[in-house]
Amino acid sequence: MSGVSHGAKLRRRPVPVLLLALGPGLMVMLADTDAGSIVTAAQSGARWGYRLLLLQLVLVPVLYLVMELTVRLGIATGKGHAELIRDHFGTGWALVSVGTLLVSAVGALVTEFAGVAGIGRLFGLPAAATVIPAAAALVGLVVTGGYRRVELVGIVLGLFELAFIVAAVLTRPDLHALGAGLVSAQPFSSSSYTALVAANVGAVVMPWMVFYQQGAVVEKRLGPGDLRGARLDTALGAVVTQIVMAAVLIATAATLAGATGARPLDSVGDIAAALSPALGSQAARYVLAFGIGGAALVASIVVALALAWAVAEALGRPRSLDDSVRRAPLFYGLFTASVVVGAALVLTSGSLVRLAVDVEILNALLLPLVLGFLALLAFRVLPRPYGLGRYRRAALATTLAAVTAIGLLWVGLALGL
Repeated sequence: MSGVSHGAKLRRRPVPVLLLALGPGLMVMLADTDAGSIVTAAQSGARWGYRLLLLQLVLVPVLYLVMELTVRLGIATGKGHAELIRDHFGTGWALVSVGTLLVSAVGALVTEFAGVAGIGRLFGLPAAATVIPAAAALVGLVVTGGYRRVELVGIVLGLFELAFIVAAVLTRPDLHALGAGLVSAQPFSSSSYTALVAANVGAVVMPWMVFYQQGAVVEKRLGPGDLRGARLDTALGAVVTQIVMAAVLIATAATLAGATGARPLDSVGDIAAALSPALGSQAARYVLAFGIGGAALVASIVVALALAWAVAEALGRPRSLDDSVRRAPLFYGLFTASVVVGAALVLTSGSLVRLAVDVEILNALLLPLVLGFLALLAFRVLPRPYGLGRYRRAALATTLAAVTAIGLLWVGLALGL
């Protein structure tokens, strides 16, 4: 399906050639730091200072361990995630998996367009003035551009998230307090602390990330010789996304931690107001516009593509960005429809914050199924030399179990159970 040759032996490639494999991992990780994740990091810093900073760093290897499996599966088989499920577990299970992705993807798109609408409100613009042009631009990009152009534009948009690193520096955090926060923790007897720990862990892997990265590896036609480069791509993305999360946490911790009467950080406007004393109102608005705008747009591309790829794979239909609309009408139609539905829900909803919370709960509920299929495929499908050794299997099983359990814990706390 992908045209990848799998008869080639694994071999070392010079560094410039390794760079050709970069893209899928970095793009999906930049999408992982989406509008909802940024709000979570901001809440962590404002409520608990630097005490959750170490967690952001600990999550780097967790994120890499899970997402690197999609690289192995994509390169070893030349098939996307939904197609592999269909081939090894049947069409019924493939449709179940895609059905969970559909719900998660639409919810995620609502969150992203809510972030876009929030940016518009910072500058006095109605939601329609930002959401409609953003949705139209995304559809136009994908319908008229091949894979390489879409990936390049997506990464450029995602790199605007680095504005949060600038913000963290400009807030002049107390380095002594920052260092103390790295080695201290709050007892889990505090329900608000436990909820934020669970929210941060639950946000580290989203269901749509698994479908996107494996699909992108296939779309980019990466072969056995690209494995090292693709791993580097995934590792780089994992580091960058968690550094951005840490920067958001540091910025809000430096400006709000310990302050009395601070308002909850539930929206883009709340974060801008919190950063204004340290950055100035104009600078705070532009930091949020670049950071959250870039994050929301790259996440929208990734989420909608993940859904379109998965459905087309499950049904055995053409699904390449290098195909014309005439050749792959289902694929392009699904991408367009998902973007339009996400934007329309934002424009017609009266409570975007409530929607964002509901989406995070939904992702945590759906994650066990997605990670379960990922583990089963890794254990059953991967041939040598891609297969997992005994210790890697144990580490993977432990990591997946922990991420799933913490995600479900967060659901319980969010629902007051």
